[in-house]
Formats: sequence, structure tokens, C-alpha cells
Amino acid sequence: MSRRSSHPLSRLGAAAGRLCVMTALLTLAACGGSSGTTYTIGGSISGLTTSSVVLANGNTTLTVQAEAVAWEFPGSFASNSLYSVTVKTQPTGEDCIVTSGASGRLSADVTDVIVACSAGLWTWEGGSSALNTVGVYGTQGTAAASNLPGGRQAASSWVDSSGNVWLFGGYGYDATQLGDLDDLWQYSPSSGQWTWVAGASTADTLGDYAAVDVAEGTNLPGARHGAGSWIDSSGNLWLFGGFGYDSTGYGDLNDLWEYSGGDWIWVGGSDVRNGNGIYGMQGSASTGYMPGARGVPSTWIDSSGDLWLFGGYGRDSNGATANLNDLWEYTPSTGAWTWVSGADTINATGVYGTQNVASTSNVPGARQAATSWIDSSGNLWLFGGYGYDSTGTLGNLNDLWEYTPSTKEWTWVSGSTQVNATGAYGTQSVAAASNVPGARQAADSWIDSSGNLWLFGGYGDDTNGAVGNLADLWEYVPGTGQWTWISGSEVYDATANYGTEGTGAASNLPGSRQGASSWIDSSGTLWLFGGVGYGGTSNGYLNDLWEFVPPQ
Repeated sequence: MSRRSSHPLSRLGAAAGRLCVMTALLTLAACGGSSGTTYTIGGSISGLTTSSVVLANGNTTLTVQAEAVAWEFPGSFASNSLYSVTVKTQPTGEDCIVTSGASGRLSADVTDVIVACSAGLWTWEGGSSALNTVGVYGTQGTAAASNLPGGRQAASSWVDSSGNVWLFGGYGYDATQLGDLDDLWQYSPSSGQWTWVAGASTADTLGDYAAVDVAEGTNLPGARHGAGSWIDSSGNLWLFGGFGYDSTGYGDLNDLWEYSGGDWIWVGGSDVRNGNGIYGMQGSASTGYMPGARGVPSTWIDSSGDLWLFGGYGRDSNGATANLNDLWEYTPSTGAWTWVSGADTINATGVYGTQNVASTSNVPGARQAATSWIDSSGNLWLFGGYGYDSTGTLGNLNDLWEYTPSTKEWTWVSGSTQVNATGAYGTQSVAAASNVPGARQAADSWIDSSGNLWLFGGYGDDTNGAVGNLADLWEYVPGTGQWTWISGSEVYDATANYGTEGTGAASNLPGSRQGASSWIDSSGTLWLFGGVGYGGTSNGYLNDLWEFVPPQ
């Protein structure tokens, strides 16, 4: 004999069940429904910009196209049935997740399932997730999967017309220990392999200058960090100054080098450290003029192949050493430098003028480790750094400047005229006039095929005004004059989330860092290497390689 429950709620439930059977035609929804009643499932979607995403509920699928804001599965589903919405196929270059209302039991039409997509994904492509990793050099001139530059910061980097990446020096790890480096590396994205091309596998190497303008197999820039760098239309690498070694010892450098045809050529500047600037008359070119020795300047190369250099920490015309705001142009065809703008003395205060109004009297304050870009019109862009604001106060900066060579005028475009400004992040992936990155130095930069500026990390102020290493990625669109916080943390000292090597994901993120190397390839992909900052747990020298595919 079956045993009856004496609990009053059980008796009530049984009675209610009999009542539902008797009145089924009138009370389908209240009684749990029947096979004759069906409901739809849908909701909203945000951030889908690159391509379509496929959603699924059991065997039912739906392809949602880019730019959609709402979606609904085809057909309907039986009342009282269970549902579970998942992402079956991710869009290219993005990652979508169901953030709310993913599952339940149907008792009415479902309209509140929320799908969110991340515009652009970080992918850990190589290198170590550990800190302070020594270099694996292999055989010079031979690519290998096991080759890897050691962890480092303030290296110089270029990308050539074939999409290969070049990396020189920095301060970090050779094959065994920490020091200044002069190793030259090439990375092939197609093979995923590094090649040790030139230089020593040991730190703190002296320079070998030979003769000016002579290609000599033994020529070699001394080990250094914080050098200025360019790549010209012929694929030749150019290197200027930095903090490091001349032919006899350590100091501030102002030697100019070209790497061409497998040889380093000492082009100009002094082979002796700590050289003063020789300015001459502003606007006049001469082979006798020369920027003073310095490190961490900002650099550009224009469509004519002329090299541009701004500021940094180094020596003025009197040999005084501090932050500089002098702008120089070098013409390779003549070998002449021109002092274009700024002061020939250290620690100059910024003159901002009126925002978005160009003037010959405007000039950024003296600074080091600012971020630089050049746009398709040949205008030079400068952001932040460590230096002097409009009041002569020293600190981290977040001012954005544009220099127009044709008019020889600076324009203060965005950011604060005061040091140590806090970041205003707004809503992720949403542009706004009020958005602005916090003040910082030693950030990384790119410019994409649309002429938009990209900024990552550095050392500076987060959303709370706290100072440390940063991991935020920003985009600036000159046409709208607005910043967008794309990804990364809005607070300082965020640790890395590496995920699976070679696989992009919305949760992946390079750790907060400064002094990393960066470049953009022909497809518009952003690349980031090393720096000093946070791996998965703590702070140190990094040699991880990351790829970011921006939203289209």
C-alpha cells in the first residue's frame, strides 16, 4: 500500500493538480501549460560590430548580424519546457557571452535574454607568462620556435613593409643577467618565430663606431634603452640616442644609426656620451646642428622620409640635463638637422593657448616618455608624458597635441593643462566628449588605417587618481574629437589574464605595464611586446607577445 503524506501542503498540491485537469482549457498557463501552448525566446544584443554570431537553444539556432540590437529565435517553444541560450559560433575578432536570462522554464514569451559582445579581442601569441625571463638566442640569423628575446622595457621597435617586426635593445635580460641590451631581433607573424639578427647576447656592450657613413660589419650601437627609432620607406631602421654605452662607457647618447642591408651604419652625432645640443638658428638646416644627448624622446617619420624628434630627458645647449621640449627635423638626403620649435633650454613650461586653435606661440611643455603618432595628412600627434604643465609644475600629463608642419603651429586638442589628471573612462566601447585617459608616461601607441589613434597602458593615474602601471586601451578619433575606452582595467596594477596561447577571448588582458614595445601590421592588427609591469601575479620584466584585432 502506498503511503500518504500527512503534510497539509502536499494534500493541497494534489488537490490543485486535480483541479487543473478539470479546468485545463481555461487555466493552461497557471497550471503549467500543455503541448498546445508555445512561447517565443528573444532579447537584446550589444557590441556586435565585426561579423555575425550564432546563438542556440538546443537544436534551434539563429544567426544574428553585426550591428543588431535585438534578436528572437525562429518559431516558438512548448510551454513549461526548459530553455538554455548559448553562443554556438563566435564572431570574427569578437567574443560574445550571455550575461543575463540565459536559462529557465517557459511560462510566457521571453524577451529579456541579454547578449554582450566585446569589440576586439586580445590574444597571447607567445613569450612567457612568467616574469624576468632570460633570452633564448639560438643561432644568429636562424629563426626557431624556441628563440625568444628576454624580458625588457624601453626597447626600440619597427615594422617593415613585409609585416615583420624588428626589436632592438632596451633594459632587461640577456641570456643570463639584467642590463642594457644591443641585440637586434626580427619576428615573423606568419611563422610565429623570432630570429636573433645582430648584436650581443650579453648585456652592457660598448659601441663600435668605425667611420661615419661607412657600412662595416663590425659596426654596432652600444647597449641602450629609451632610444628614438624610425623605419623609412626602403625598410631601413634608424636609431637615435638613448641611455647607454658609447665606445668607452655609460651615459646619455646622441648618436644616429641606420641599419641597412644587414649592416649598422653610424650616420652622425657624437661617438662620445653626454654631448650638448647644437641648435643654431631656429628654422635653419645644417649638418653642424645636432640635438643634445637624450633618452625617451618622441619620434615620427613623414611621407618625405624626414625624421622628427621631440623632447625627452637630456642635454640642452648649455649642457644642463633635464626634460626638453625641442622639436627637430632630420633630412637623410642632406644629413642636416633643423631645430624647428621649442626651447633650447631645459624644463620649459607649456603654452596651451585656446583649445583646438593653432598658434605659433603654442608649445607643449618639456617632457619625457610621451606617446606619439603621425596621421595620413602628415600631422604629428603627441600625448602626455612626464613633464611640465601650464603652471610649470612637474608631473604626469594627459594633454593631446597636434603639430602641423606646413604651418609650423602646435594645437592643444584635448586633456588637461594641469599635471596628474585623473582618467574619465565613461562607458566601455562608447565614445563621449567627457572621456579622457588619465595622465601617464611610457604608454604605447598605434595609428590605424582610418587615422584613429590608439593608446595602451603606461605609468600614471587611473579612474580614482591612484598612480601605478596601467592596462587600459583607448581609441581617439580625430574627426569627432572623442576618446573611447575600448578594453582593459580602469584601475592601476591589474594582473594579466593570459587565457590559452593563440586563442582570443574577451577575458584576456595584458597586465598593467610601461615601456612596452608596440607596432601595427598591414592588416591593422595591434601588437604589444614586453615592458615592465604585471604578469599573472606580480611585477617585473616581461617578454610576452600580444595581438589585438580592433573592431571594424
